[in-house]
Amino acid sequence: MAAKNTKIDFAKDGGVYRQSVDGCLTDAIGKFGLKPSRLAAEITRTETTRNKLAVAYRDRTLAFLRIAEDEADIVAAEAALAKLSKGAKTIVFFGTGGSGLGGQTLAQLAGWNIPGLFDGESRKRPRTRFYDNLDPVTLDAALANLDLASTRFVLTSKSGGTVETLAQAIATLAAVQKAGLAEKIPALFLGLTEPSVVGKTNGLRSLLAAHKIPMLEHHTGIGGRFSVLSNVGLLPALARGLDVRAIRKGARAVVDQMLSAKSTNDVPAAVGAAVAAALLAEHGVSTHVMMPYTDRLGSFSHWFVQLWAESLGKGGKGTSPIACLGPLDQHSQLQLFQDGPRDHLITIIRTPAAGLGPKLSAKLAKAAGIEFLGGKTIGDLVAAQSAAVPEALAKAGRPVRLIDIARLDEASMGALLMHFMLETVFMADLIGVDPYDQPAVELAKILTRERLAKS
Repeated sequence: MAAKNTKIDFAKDGGVYRQSVDGCLTDAIGKFGLKPSRLAAEITRTETTRNKLAVAYRDRTLAFLRIAEDEADIVAAEAALAKLSKGAKTIVFFGTGGSGLGGQTLAQLAGWNIPGLFDGESRKRPRTRFYDNLDPVTLDAALANLDLASTRFVLTSKSGGTVETLAQAIATLAAVQKAGLAEKIPALFLGLTEPSVVGKTNGLRSLLAAHKIPMLEHHTGIGGRFSVLSNVGLLPALARGLDVRAIRKGARAVVDQMLSAKSTNDVPAAVGAAVAAALLAEHGVSTHVMMPYTDRLGSFSHWFVQLWAESLGKGGKGTSPIACLGPLDQHSQLQLFQDGPRDHLITIIRTPAAGLGPKLSAKLAKAAGIEFLGGKTIGDLVAAQSAAVPEALAKAGRPVRLIDIARLDEASMGALLMHFMLETVFMADLIGVDPYDQPAVELAKILTRERLAKS
């Protein structure tokens, strides 16, 4: 039996988002690809996972599946951000891992960290900065150079025990106090953490409560790397003026499609996972490359890396994700993907580019020896590259999955995020791991605490 829909839609609510895995099949890349019958067999295995997800959805036991239907937390986040933003010129987000990457991914959709990509409305908003990596020099410089009176700080930790975030909180509180702003602390800070539980320590909640800092509640049923659609990700999105309800609408469309599809042949996330699992089993393809061709998905690649790595890398299993960005990484990593070990699955994400951007002078193009670009736009070049690279990879016998997004907006971003969370869960079942825990990370945290206690 051959695989049916190798080209299928993400969702049909607000746009079309198409996935094609044709570039992973033998017809496209020869003996290094998958036979259609092999892929079909792997897709059939995903039906068990879909049934489990359907039960979890019905019984409300897997919160990230239902988060797109919520509204109350959005209203609370909007109110908290409006209050925090009064008199603010900059909003700093502290939070590591899933508490930072999801927010950055959504903020970048609005142009955060892309020089020049801010419209007039965005310029009226406070600037946003993210400090997700703990570096003593960086934090020291930030606290020394920020105008603390006009800066607001958002501290995010699900457990409230993340030592990096607690260290940032303590250092920032001390800097604000030293600047003579102690009385203004409740207006300068906002916390985001789990509610208090009897018998469980939440250091961030205790610290913030002692300083009368307001707090939003982190969803107790959603772990950090799956929290992008919760208030953890939506708060930075709101700060950049995004329509967060549209983000959730796009995500919900993907869940609805998964639940209503006749079979997992029509579920893009299931097909994507089946391709990755079958290539791993058949050809030892143990590296998953994420390569979008737009700056606005640069942070998305890094969000995906954490999601895939931390969810699947257990017990000697999993595949290694690599974050890339096109066309940039054509000049740094494509050589490896096309001519190195045959252990890479490349996912290329494309958005409409043709006709966009500056038009290149024919005279100047001729002077530069690239007459073929005369009269073309920058977008024409990017569109040609994003078509030529998968073609070149296919000619080299390298598996390529294509995702084409009709329009990159809030709805399509929500769909993309939900797709890959679902794909990760499908993949986890196929290779036999629990996608929701991270035992090795917890061990490293314990050892860190022990070393500091002894020093």
